[in-house]
Amino acid sequence: MSTATTPTAAEAELAVQARQAEARSEGYWAGVWKRVRRDPVTIVCGGMLLLMLLAIVFAPLIAPHDPYQGSMIRRLKPIGTPNYLLGTDELGRDILTRLLFGGRLSWFMGIAPVAIAFVIGTTLGVIAGFVGGRVNMAIMRTTDVFYAFPSVLLAVAISGALGAGIFNAILALTLVFIPQIIRVAESVTQGCATSTSSTRHGPRAPRASPSCGCMCWATCWGRSSSMRPR
Repeated sequence: MSTATTPTAAEAELAVQARQAEARSEGYWAGVWKRVRRDPVTIVCGGMLLLMLLAIVFAPLIAPHDPYQGSMIRRLKPIGTPNYLLGTDELGRDILTRLLFGGRLSWFMGIAPVAIAFVIGTTLGVIAGFVGGRVNMAIMRTTDVFYAFPSVLLAVAISGALGAGIFNAILALTLVFIPQIIRVAESVTQGCATSTSSTRHGPRAPRASPSCGCMCWATCWGRSSSMRPR
């Protein structure tokens, strides 16, 4: 009798411990935050980016001069000139003020193409990796067509065909970034679906998992934010 009941009691104890450990376990983003806090370089760089973001957002309030007002009398002032911390340009405009206002367009041109490509590329990549079959074949073969051209040359060609303008430049960069994100999202989704199917569901089709979704989106965003032209 004792031999028959001992394994059952042990299994019950292990189940209780497993539930307690799962309740105490941290979520995906909590683990990411813990790793970030342990990296001083990341904290310093993040602080600098936050300061830059606040500076360009509140540029009208903290800018000392009008970014468009010039004066030939004040042209080419050196750094450290009173009331002109970074000096003036050849038209007498305050350089610090123009940096604050110009940073808005620079940040927009840097973030907008990546954000748009992230949304479109991740969506198509997840669909291709999860659905598979002909859908996967159509999306990935179209992606391979874009990979046949160097990204810089492709961006220049698209921008030249569309013409000058901020919108056309954003569109050209977005089209260049999308194939790279599709490739990453499709790979991560297939790997996550395979592991979920083999460990949790056996021969059944895999179901969506919150941790899998967090990992997929975080991986795609990390890759997209660090992309460089080929």
